[in-house]
Amino acid sequence: MKRSRILAIALLAFCWMSGEAQQKISIREKNIEPERLFQTIEQQSGYMIYCNLAEMDSLLLSVDMTESSPEEILKKAFEATDYKVSSYGDKYLFVLKDRELITELSEDYFDRRKTYSTTSDNYLLSPLEQKATSENKLYTIGDERSTDVPEKIQLTGIMTDFRTGEPIIGAVIYTEKTLIAATTDAFGFYSLQLPPGHHRLLIRGIGLKDTQRQVAIYNNGKLDIELEEEVYSLKEVIVTSERLARVQSTKLGVERIQIKDIKNIPTAFGEVDVIKVVMMLPGVKAVGEASSGFNVRGGSTDQNLILFNDGTIYNPTHLFGFFSAFNPDLVKEIELYKSSIPAKYGGRISSVLEINGREGNKKELTGQVSLGLLTSRATIEGPIGKKTSFILGGRTTYSDWILKKLPEKSGYNNGRAGFYDLNAIIDHKFSENDNLYLSGYYSHDRFNFDEDERYGYGNMNFSAKWRHIYNDKLTSTLTGGYDHYSYETETNETPTNAYRLDFGINQGFLKMDFTSYLTEKHTLDYGLSGILYVLNPGKYGPNADESLVILDKMQEEHALETAIYLADRWSITPEFSLDLGVRYSMFNAMGPRTYNLYDPTKLPDMSSIVDTKTVDGWKGFKTYHAPEFRLSARYAFRSDFSVKLGANTLQQYIHKLSNTTIMSPTDTWKLSDENIRPQKGLQVAAGIYKNFSDNTIETSIEGYYKTMKDYLDYRSGAQLIMNHHIETDVMSTEGKAYGVELMIKKTQGKLNGWISYAFSRTLLRQNDSRVEKPINNGDWYPADYDKPHEFKFAGNYKFTQRYSVSLNCDYSTGRPITLPTSKYQYAGGEFAYYSDRNQYRIPDFFRMDLAINIEPSHHLTLLTHSTISLGVYNLTGRKNAYSVYYVAENGKLKGYKMAIFGSPIPYISYNIKF
Repeated sequence: MKRSRILAIALLAFCWMSGEAQQKISIREKNIEPERLFQTIEQQSGYMIYCNLAEMDSLLLSVDMTESSPEEILKKAFEATDYKVSSYGDKYLFVLKDRELITELSEDYFDRRKTYSTTSDNYLLSPLEQKATSENKLYTIGDERSTDVPEKIQLTGIMTDFRTGEPIIGAVIYTEKTLIAATTDAFGFYSLQLPPGHHRLLIRGIGLKDTQRQVAIYNNGKLDIELEEEVYSLKEVIVTSERLARVQSTKLGVERIQIKDIKNIPTAFGEVDVIKVVMMLPGVKAVGEASSGFNVRGGSTDQNLILFNDGTIYNPTHLFGFFSAFNPDLVKEIELYKSSIPAKYGGRISSVLEINGREGNKKELTGQVSLGLLTSRATIEGPIGKKTSFILGGRTTYSDWILKKLPEKSGYNNGRAGFYDLNAIIDHKFSENDNLYLSGYYSHDRFNFDEDERYGYGNMNFSAKWRHIYNDKLTSTLTGGYDHYSYETETNETPTNAYRLDFGINQGFLKMDFTSYLTEKHTLDYGLSGILYVLNPGKYGPNADESLVILDKMQEEHALETAIYLADRWSITPEFSLDLGVRYSMFNAMGPRTYNLYDPTKLPDMSSIVDTKTVDGWKGFKTYHAPEFRLSARYAFRSDFSVKLGANTLQQYIHKLSNTTIMSPTDTWKLSDENIRPQKGLQVAAGIYKNFSDNTIETSIEGYYKTMKDYLDYRSGAQLIMNHHIETDVMSTEGKAYGVELMIKKTQGKLNGWISYAFSRTLLRQNDSRVEKPINNGDWYPADYDKPHEFKFAGNYKFTQRYSVSLNCDYSTGRPITLPTSKYQYAGGEFAYYSDRNQYRIPDFFRMDLAINIEPSHHLTLLTHSTISLGVYNLTGRKNAYSVYYVAENGKLKGYKMAIFGSPIPYISYNIKF
């Protein structure tokens, strides 16, 4: 027996030693990337190594060890860094920055009342505590022994980024069993109503690690959570997204894009362009290249409300549409509402594009510089004390050198073109319940092809926002600001004809928004807003002492637009939810003003004036008001499958005057008045949403039908600039748009991106009985931006953490045009006879773009991190027609096609962070 026992012990020892021997490996590497080192260890040992490779992209490691365990090798490799190596079980290793993985509970872990209980209303985790706390620990809020435990308890808090301290927008926190959920707002704030007891809370944030919290809650309290970047296995590169949010949200027709996704999409000259990425979404169209104006679901370019940190941007373009007006390094995310427009927004009838700027880094001073072929930009950010942070950014161009390289015979080699924009954002935390945000933006463009005629235009915005948390169930945001847009054109070709033309629009705004978390089923959003408009329609005057131009100044236009709104987010059951809202808007056109009244049985004309009115001071002389309704409904068959229905009615009191198909800096705006009615829009939409492969593939199909009334069209020969009676050159038109949009989006894995197809039509009609010869005899005709078929692909493939490739494909039907079909002789002259309005189309559009993104390795001691992007815009060199025009040559009309980018455009950009 004794011999058998000794033999058994020896056998066990041999097996243990054999098992240990299997884990001993040898590695000899110098200046190796962490990714390659991990792969080698995994292949030799069978271990699984977990890490965040994105943090290690600047590391080079050296190790020379024989017959050592994987853990020993990693500890040796990382001993000169701030990374810690931890093991868990027999086959798992974790490499984490500044900390070790906690794999054992402390001795007093289960003494919950002593360590983690609180009877106060707040339970706050410090960064160090939160990093070290296991997801499975229990956080007790309130006292279980209390005799006054409410039936419903409010849990609130703020989610922030662990690295920078910035609030996390759109993170979802929900219970595992009851599926009670809440989403963080623009300030990272959430409010969740729970029954008393134990709950497992699941938290998901875009681009951040999914996490959980175990809570035992017996009183209203606060739980602030810091989220970290995704920590993933080397076996799979994960790009996270909203996953279930698109399916479970009540809203439809809403697209949210993070700035990291925007920077992966190739654009002209390698310039990261927020607006161009928006145009890659289904349902968003552009009439052609080099245009930052866009059309959403059949709407015109002026029917989109574009907001940057609450300020209205009237012209989101630089260099006549070649670049958007937003510095991408200052942008946090963009959200496009094609349908389900929140009740707090109004003033446009097609869409709302909300662009949220980043807040400054609250932990450390950082910056970055980006160099491109045409532009450069720089950003610096950091904390000011413990409660304040800032971020400053600037962008400029040096594109004049390109014009200088043009041949002299082109006539453009003496031209100049350039722009710059500046941003400043400051946020200050007064207390746990009060935050102040300040944002400023300024942009300016100047452009001339010769020395005689010059253009300039720019935006200026300032906003201040105060966020206050009253209690667990009520928050408010007070926002005020000022918006300005202007342009000027001047010429000095001849001193006697030298002139300057100016246009400007100014608006001050103030709004108060409240959110009340009434019950677990009802969340109310309500508030009021006001906008004061001061519009300078035009000033035309001499630009030199010798000029004979006579000063002409149009009357200023003044108006006040106010609104109140109420919306209820109603969770009837876990499967069925409703968003109900009403907004009541009022518009008052005000003096001082002199205007004409016309015979209502005739179109406005100088011959049909029946009276002239004069209004003194800031008195109102015309009022428009109307309710606007919002409805969205969702039924979820499963957590990854839902159907939705929505409807919106909207009013628009300001109109863009333009006879071009693109957004131009010389476009002017006109306020509604006695003779110009507001535009009205109605949209009904429905959608089906289904996720596959563990929510890594999102699919959707949405259909919509839309009507528009009092959309402005122009009479033949209309004069839109310096027209004191513009109502005599415009006509009200009605429109309809309908379409279907399909989208497949892959959010995880080395390959991610989206592919979409949209079929849509946009038709207009003049049905005013006062018009003697309506366009196309009063029949429906295609709008200038009607493009029935559109196919778009935007994809990114990541070979490693440093190397990736991006590809775009964009196809669409050619836009409509009106062509001459024949000619005739009359009174000794030759005239062209034209087809019906927009009866023909230019050739179809197709473009493919390619980019290679490289993140070079850097030694650990270096303080900077750089990236390089190489690419080709218009890879196939297709000459896409921007327009078609005709020139008389030798007595014959010859047609020509103009292309903006008729050949491949290679580019390189360099970005450095410090």
